[in-house]
Amino acid sequence: MTGPRAYHQVPVAEVISETADTCSLVLDVPPELGEVFSYRPGQFLTVRVPSGRDGSVARCYSLSSSPHTGDLPTITVKRTAGGYASNWIADNVRAGGVLELLPPAGTFSPQALDGDFLLFAGGSGITPVISIIKSALAAGRGKIVLIYANRDERSVIFGSDLRRLAAAAEDRLLVVHWLDSLHGAPMVAAMAALARPYVSAEAFICGPDPYLAVVRQALSRLGVPAKGVHAERFLSLAENPFEATEPAGGTAATLEVCLDGQTRQLPWPAGTRMLDVLIDQGLDPPFSCREGICGACACQITGGKVEMAHNEVLEAEDVAGGYILACQSLALTPEVRVTYE
Repeated sequence: MTGPRAYHQVPVAEVISETADTCSLVLDVPPELGEVFSYRPGQFLTVRVPSGRDGSVARCYSLSSSPHTGDLPTITVKRTAGGYASNWIADNVRAGGVLELLPPAGTFSPQALDGDFLLFAGGSGITPVISIIKSALAAGRGKIVLIYANRDERSVIFGSDLRRLAAAAEDRLLVVHWLDSLHGAPMVAAMAALARPYVSAEAFICGPDPYLAVVRQALSRLGVPAKGVHAERFLSLAENPFEATEPAGGTAATLEVCLDGQTRQLPWPAGTRMLDVLIDQGLDPPFSCREGICGACACQITGGKVEMAHNEVLEAEDVAGGYILACQSLALTPEVRVTYE
């Protein structure tokens, strides 16, 4: 059985109404947890939401604040139709309440802030994107273009914040709004036309799958390679990291791993995820979310076969090239070889 992840109780300092169906939760992180909850722009927090039926459910919500501006860490939550967690948070969380959280995770974050950025957001996909905007404006020097799609003007989250940031940015920030009520749903040709002058900038996309698909096609049409585009999808976790889970599948194996310039052979018990094997043996592999949604733990398989319990980040060409997620991989053959080099 896999034990639950250790979580932390963090008070809510303020609840801010952003739109009719969206609120931001400002967190009063205790000083002793300051290092634990340090984060990079674009990362998310995993929230434990109590459930009478299941004990709890876990949902990931992006940080809309910036670690470079001195603001308190803030997550933004939009109600979704039939969404238990988002509706519970909106109906029950108030200032003075406490959230149960895992530390920040995710790789939807620039490696550096000095370059130019071409940012796409659809609906509540603006949440991690505005964190990147605030951070790049505060700690970078490049130009930023945001193409932000919504149903209508009332659906725009952070509209006043974006106007304020653009007004204070001295021509460094350009915000382009796309409203379905005026222009129809975003189309590939239209997105390509908007993006064409800025394709040399580093591209980030966050939003629903249909929007991601349109923007990816638009950037591909403009010659932007897929590996040069950072994307964050709206996902529900396949497993609850706050609850113990039974191991499933896999076979006992020997794992040969090349990591940090060294090759080691390790026993791999049946039903154990590869990442846990590496950590239990005292190695220091890269990882972040442990839920198969960020890609930080990706490595390349060079021998044997594995099965990934969950994969929402590797594209088909990545998998075809032998890339796997260590946090989700179970052995299918008696011997498996992987490399992080």
